Amino acid sequence: MNSEKLADLIVSALEEIKGLDIVKLDVSDMTTVTDWMIVASGTSSRHVQALVDNVSENAKAAGHRPIGVEGESGGEWVLLDLQDALVHVMLPKVREFYNLEKLWSITPTGDAAATDG
Repeated sequence: MNSEKLADLIVSALEEIKGLDIVKLDVSDMTTVTDWMIVASGTSSRHVQALVDNVSENAKAAGHRPIGVEGESGGEWVLLDLQDALVHVMLPKVREFYNLEKLWSITPTGDAAATDG
């Protein structure tokens, strides 16, 4: 399964149990860490955890074992690392504060070192 199909599987798993405001970002040109960043919201800490669990189960069934999970104890923001895709599931207030979609949508306008100053 290529990374784009994995990203689509993640989105489907999030939609399956009512993930909110799901955004899939192709970050392959911005970082070598991952190809896709998927951001979604849950309605409560329990919902956030259920979303992450469903993504993890679906990914495992497709042959993608998670490398790691961070933030499960708090439940406000959980990060699931599937190597080719990073999944961020957050409560809306946390998501609004960090605004990852905006951060990862910024494209470089040029090489600052190449400009004469």
